[in-house]
Amino acid sequence: MAFIDVIKERAKANKKTIVLPESMDKRTYEAAEKILKEGIANIVIIGTPEEIEKNGAGFDLTGAKFVDPYKDPNRQKYIDKFVELRAKKGVTPEQAEEQMTKDYMYYACLMCKCGDADGAVSGACHSTGNTIRPALQLLKTKPGISSVSGFFLMEVPNCEFGENGLFVFADCAVNTDFDSNKLAEIAGLSAESFKMLVDAEPKVAMLSYSSKGSAKHDDVTKVAEAVNIAHEKFPELQLDGELQLDAALVPSVGEAKAPGSTVAGHANTLVFPSLEAGNIGYKLVQRLAKAGAYGPVLQGLSMPVNDLSRGCFADDIVGVVAITAVQAQQNG
Repeated sequence: MAFIDVIKERAKANKKTIVLPESMDKRTYEAAEKILKEGIANIVIIGTPEEIEKNGAGFDLTGAKFVDPYKDPNRQKYIDKFVELRAKKGVTPEQAEEQMTKDYMYYACLMCKCGDADGAVSGACHSTGNTIRPALQLLKTKPGISSVSGFFLMEVPNCEFGENGLFVFADCAVNTDFDSNKLAEIAGLSAESFKMLVDAEPKVAMLSYSSKGSAKHDDVTKVAEAVNIAHEKFPELQLDGELQLDAALVPSVGEAKAPGSTVAGHANTLVFPSLEAGNIGYKLVQRLAKAGAYGPVLQGLSMPVNDLSRGCFADDIVGVVAITAVQAQQNG
């Protein structure tokens, strides 16, 4: 069974409520129809009756809940919560009301914060920043986490590496500036994400163009220091670095370049040293190896909110909703 089919089955076993705020995009309705038909999640679509009638025509949305941000009975509750959460920024009820109705992603996050939904998926027609910003402002990060990061779950066909061709690649979508502390934090979060989604033991490789000091540069030092920090913070993790990609994946190369390492040659969770490397890396594997790339999935938030590529298909939305639902199951 393909990875995403396993995730869908897990989502069905304990259905969660996921909000889709992009009622202006037909792909939202195509995805919602499939999600509802398969029983993957309960779906809430935020939009006015005019938006829903215009863009949702022809789709069977039986079972979906529609929330009109202008006439929702919970509207005042969300305005009050918005003002409470942003009080230090001086947000007024009028400003909260305007932001909620102008940008439905804020409304979606408020539904989650108030316990009326379990997660949200956006990004088909919004940038990553416009998806993450409301989540950071209203849902915030988990206790002890400094920032949100993004990963892709990669499913590589006919691959003997990783966990039967399954990998987590991070961070490929969010952070532009990595220091050693942030890299270590991303490593810990990525290991949690791998274990949760793949249900296997993560083996984390901190990647570089150097293996165990074979090259000297500040960029290499940054990764080596991240490894030390990660070992202190997550002593239970199988984690090693700095490692070149072939040393991380290929047993014979791993043995030659990092003898005795339990990770080298066996890694399934790859932490890239920069956003450029991560973004290029996942797209290379996706295009050249014809891998499935699920994400960017966000990690580090107090509740699951996930991003989509603006070039996504409806089936991509279905997959990300299933992943979001499984993440939500971890929150109870």
